[in-house]
Amino acid sequence: MTGPAEPGDQPARITTPPAELVAEAVRHPGGSVAEIDSTLIGDPDGYIPPEAIRGVWKVDVTGQLTGEFQPNPKHGPPQDDFTKLTGTDHFLDWLGDDPSATIRESVAEIVDEQVPGATVRWMKITDEPRYLTAGRRIVDDPNSLILTRAALAAAFAVGVDSPSGRFDILWGAYSIAVVGLDRPGQARRRVWFDLWTGLDTAEQQLRARIAEVDTSS
Repeated sequence: MTGPAEPGDQPARITTPPAELVAEAVRHPGGSVAEIDSTLIGDPDGYIPPEAIRGVWKVDVTGQLTGEFQPNPKHGPPQDDFTKLTGTDHFLDWLGDDPSATIRESVAEIVDEQVPGATVRWMKITDEPRYLTAGRRIVDDPNSLILTRAALAAAFAVGVDSPSGRFDILWGAYSIAVVGLDRPGQARRRVWFDLWTGLDTAEQQLRARIAEVDTSS
């Protein structure tokens, strides 16, 4: 992982950067390279949670590490982060009183179904979800709608502990569709857990998926 050094406090001077970053620095002259805490990740080529970054090392114009290190103040065990879901003004009441908990609990159930006894250590929504909603107008108030169907697709990363002691980070797209929202007690829902799938692909499937739920008995 590379990128420009983040603004902040004056970097600490450290003269012994990890040896494995020396070759990486050569490929990024004039930039920086990130030191990853391997105890907090699964596949080093997969999703890296922000908290797993110990900090960044500055690289000079010749591709050499300078010894200047900017620590990451958030380094530590990854935590749940649903900000990209809850930080928007999009109407989410159809997901219940706590949309984050609804999705997290759903994912935890799916993980346990796939690998009995597996548990979710943390979960993050990594991009702003895509939404699809439909409704019908109120006769006496044509400017208002009664919500009848709703769906969303959300990019996620999730840390999973297996009963065997193995830790993996999974990523993909979680989708949920709900129909019958205008019929109390009769709403139906379905979820999809698409591993290694991009958000654009999941969004393209929303219309067909919400129709699938709508026509199911």
